[in-house]
Amino acid sequence: MQTGSGRDDAGHGEGGGGPPPPSGTGTAAGSRPRARSTRAPEPPAADTERLEKHPLVWLETNTCHGNILSLMNGQHPDFEAIMRELLDVYWTNTLMGAKGHQAIEVLEKVMVERPGDYILVVEGTVPTAAGGRYAHIGLRGNGEPWTAWDAVVELAAAAKHVVAVGSCAAWGLPFGAHPNPTGSKPVSAVVDRTVINVPGCPAHPDWILGTLAHLIWYGVPELDAMNRPVVFYGETIHNLCQRRHYFESGIFAGEIGEPWCLYKIGCKGPVTYADCPSRQWCGEHMNWPVGANTPCIGCTSPEFLEHTAPFFEHLPDVRLPGVRVTADRVGAATGLAAALGIGLHLTGKLLTGRLQKEWGKGLRKAGKALRRKRK
Repeated sequence: MQTGSGRDDAGHGEGGGGPPPPSGTGTAAGSRPRARSTRAPEPPAADTERLEKHPLVWLETNTCHGNILSLMNGQHPDFEAIMRELLDVYWTNTLMGAKGHQAIEVLEKVMVERPGDYILVVEGTVPTAAGGRYAHIGLRGNGEPWTAWDAVVELAAAAKHVVAVGSCAAWGLPFGAHPNPTGSKPVSAVVDRTVINVPGCPAHPDWILGTLAHLIWYGVPELDAMNRPVVFYGETIHNLCQRRHYFESGIFAGEIGEPWCLYKIGCKGPVTYADCPSRQWCGEHMNWPVGANTPCIGCTSPEFLEHTAPFFEHLPDVRLPGVRVTADRVGAATGLAAALGIGLHLTGKLLTGRLQKEWGKGLRKAGKALRRKRK
């Protein structure tokens, strides 16, 4: 790690590996969603030049620091192996040893010595109110405060890639939730270039490392319309959920702890894109919220947290042209359609995409109504 006093390359143990990430995540009609690999991509064989450690700046702004801690919980490979074999970390607020002017000198130096080479990772929202004075990185060499806003803009301009890690950096929430006194915004709103979004609260260590490894070894991964890597965010939680058959059969849990579909007690899986059911958490891939009998709260969703709360209330009623389906009847409706001879996968195709859009609209309306009620 770069600390202002030199590089620390010490470390022991072996790094893990695995197959390269798949090139896409689409699901063919009539087939079940594919399981995701739970291992980091493997570097190209016999290419020693590409195995050189890559410079990285991990800038923490308005954040709880949960994403850097999540990355440290990765196991295959572990954080030590990542530092030793993959990343040459010039800056991270949480872990670096340098302080004060020594730390700032390293940050300024990387822009001069490694332009167009380093990856910038931003964790947290970017406060823009009051000239950005709600978050400072430190003092510049001339003694002037260096705001997080200015740091993000300047570092992004010289970076090879910009990655927004965590839902705060990707979507601007929850720090940017109403009334948003700090003027917090997502990274994409303050820089004039493509930002790769890796949302989550926190993001899974595999999502973070997999994205960084792909950028280093293969370039920009396939992205969806919201600039999320498709390999990790290509399917909804609902489509991958092991309890999907309970949903389709209309068997719902009535309270937390019951082993049935948790849709009625607030699961946001139908509007949340992530591979948690197949990947599971955390470094050892042991379990995930629904597996522990508690609803998905939609932490990777652009609506999180402002519009997905209260967590234990089901999604809003759905209104489609000529159809009105309440949240309580969705499972029964899909089951009825199948009973009438419409194939279940066709039913999902007809309902899921449109329902997701309508549910998303409903969440935003519900959030506004909740704010009015609180006033």
